[in-house]
Amino acid sequence: MELKQVKDLMIPLDKYPHIPYWFTLRQAMVELEKSELDVNGKKSLPRILLIFDEKYQLLGLTRRRDIMRGLEPQFLAHKPVEAKKQLYDIKIDPNLVEMSYDTLMESIKERAERPVSDVMLPIAATLDYNDHLIKAIYEMVDNNISLIPVIKDDKIVGVLRSVEVFHEIATFVIS
Repeated sequence: MELKQVKDLMIPLDKYPHIPYWFTLRQAMVELEKSELDVNGKKSLPRILLIFDEKYQLLGLTRRRDIMRGLEPQFLAHKPVEAKKQLYDIKIDPNLVEMSYDTLMESIKERAERPVSDVMLPIAATLDYNDHLIKAIYEMVDNNISLIPVIKDDKIVGVLRSVEVFHEIATFVIS
């Protein structure tokens, strides 16, 4: 059995969720919530959105956790994780019980109107449509990423996810 090329395992762009950079976090959430991929007869939920400009040039991507981080109330945005944990620890401060759940939820709704470009990440790597799967493995591991845009003739034509790469490698190793 020979390992496949990127083009054999990629998800075509028209089947993968993507949005313009001016969409809000709320709109990005809607897109993720309604998206479902059918990959080789298996249903899968996307975890990442691609983000494009007006000329359909790829600008970046955003993951679910980037969106959630973007929804954090402003007063938490630049605090280290340990400080954030303490803010909600009633053992440290019994007065935290009085922190209004409604106020926090309203803050999240307000923050959801920010543009997705505020939490967008740059593209760490791309693959060529004809690249071998070994290059995809290298790029995913070297860049600590689970999704790579696929380029053909200087245009993005799809994405390759680590789940499909892993499945292909597992099939090769196990057989």
